[in-house]
Amino acid sequence: MDYYNTFVGFFQSGGFFMYPIVLVLALGLAIAVERYIYLSAASSSNNRLWKKMAPHLAKGDYLRVAMLTEKSRSAISHIFSYGLNRAKTSRRRDDVEIAMEEGLMETVPNLEKRTAYLATFANIATLLGLLGTIIGLIKAFTAVASANPTEKADMLSASISVAMNTTAFGLMVAIPLLLIYAVLQTKTTQLIDSLEMASVKFLNSITERPLEGKA
Repeated sequence: MDYYNTFVGFFQSGGFFMYPIVLVLALGLAIAVERYIYLSAASSSNNRLWKKMAPHLAKGDYLRVAMLTEKSRSAISHIFSYGLNRAKTSRRRDDVEIAMEEGLMETVPNLEKRTAYLATFANIATLLGLLGTIIGLIKAFTAVASANPTEKADMLSASISVAMNTTAFGLMVAIPLLLIYAVLQTKTTQLIDSLEMASVKFLNSITERPLEGKA
């Protein structure tokens, strides 16, 4: 309970700018949770589909691969469907690769969407904290200017302490948001790398074996 009362007192003494910082924190956490769930689900669905398709690719059963991609809404199925469709009309590796790159280019923005906002929110939280501190210091010096000379030192130190609360809170919000941004960025990069690796394996398989009318 003491920690709660301390935090409430800390928050209330920070002034108006504590509220927009809380709003930034809430928006950042909402995006972080949504992105983490989305990326985890995308990674899981990609892995499941790849495990199903790998044996059929090894056997050259592209008809079965096409059926699996049609039933799935995962990112990897979207990319592979582009490759399969192009392979029906062209056996040149470059043509199939370009088609798969097109599918990858359509997929990547969905994986990276909104993650960059976290870094922006971290900067906004820091700047709001600094702005709140500066405005608090302006008010403090204005109030101290007309105060009793014997009380000026105590009033000034107390006012500065209160004004610094917004900077401290802004940093308390910004640091976790930056850490979360780094984690999600790493997770996104790993997912994109896995898609590229699967695409290369798929491309090698489909261009080294004849379709035999199966795709």
